[in-house]
Amino acid sequence: MEERKLGLVEGKFADLIWRHAPLTTKQLVVLCERELNWKRTTTYTVLKKLCTQGIFRTEDSLVTVVITKEDFHAMQSEKFVEETFEGSLPAFIAAFASRKKPSEAELAEIRKLLDAFSEE
Repeated sequence: MEERKLGLVEGKFADLIWRHAPLTTKQLVVLCERELNWKRTTTYTVLKKLCTQGIFRTEDSLVTVVITKEDFHAMQSEKFVEETFEGSLPAFIAAFASRKKPSEAELAEIRKLLDAFSEE
């Protein structure tokens, strides 16, 4: 299995699948032609790559989600914090907040999240 990573165009493609799955490969080809102006071969090439990464699966011409969008982004965020901040979430938050001060609404939402984690 390859590293799970999406470029800008692959991300748009993945979003289409996440929004419409499950769908047939034929439906996906039509959707990609309309939304991304892709040919059938491009759709199949990118689909194969993302299936190899374990994000999606095709079986009997049906495309299904293996990793949800939320789980995918959570894994990417975790990897970023690990690689950039030695796994320290407080260091990440401090760096982020030093450039963009969180609003009161964002701080309230973060407090709710922290409280929910404390209760678990």
